[in-house]
Amino acid sequence: MPADPTALPPERTTGTQQGRGRMASLAATAAHGAVKGGRLRAGLLAAAVADRIVDTAPRIPVRDLAVLRAQFPGLTPEELADRLVAGACKGTATVGAGVGAAAMLPVPPAMPYELAAEIVGVASVELKLIAELHEVYGLRPPGSRVQRAMAVLTSWTEERGIEITDPATLTLALGVPMRRELRRQVMKRTLRNLPNLTPFLVGAAVGAFMNRRDTGRLAEKIRTDLRRRQVPWDALPDAERDGTAS
Repeated sequence: MPADPTALPPERTTGTQQGRGRMASLAATAAHGAVKGGRLRAGLLAAAVADRIVDTAPRIPVRDLAVLRAQFPGLTPEELADRLVAGACKGTATVGAGVGAAAMLPVPPAMPYELAAEIVGVASVELKLIAELHEVYGLRPPGSRVQRAMAVLTSWTEERGIEITDPATLTLALGVPMRRELRRQVMKRTLRNLPNLTPFLVGAAVGAFMNRRDTGRLAEKIRTDLRRRQVPWDALPDAERDGTAS
């Protein structure tokens, strides 16, 4: 039996079973809620998945800089970022492999469900990666947990780092324009991932390869942007270094 495409892979860098289970549960809940049965046209699918990603983003567990440095002692910011990217690429590859394998079954699950499962699962991994890369480069966005999550979601949608010095960033992240851009991003992913689900043409290996490649490309775009504005760890406020900031 193929792996459940809605389940995220175990995270090597997480030290507790509870953390791994929470991430898997988020992806599964999001994917099941994105499609309510029957065939959906691509636009409706994109809207449903985008709304579910918005709802899910604030609940994705993100490690602050203090936790990351404790889990990866002695690493430089670039080395730590490399570790995070490698783990995320492996995670999204596992999601793609599971969905691709399911699509090659003699009677595969409904295609809209499979697309929703993959897009939401991959988004969950990549949103976590982007948030933690901002921690590594000393650029944690200000605001509440929800505001930070929406800023990270905007970063994922636009494929660039968060402009933490621009107060409008957090406000715009909650508005209609961001949701419109998010739906466009989901539509782009839907069209790009559609060949992964064609039975007997491709499958687990190709789905894994494409997701690993795309996550790597996204991470490099974000890192290139963040490097220009990187704040050295020694220059960060004590609260951020120690993990006591809200």
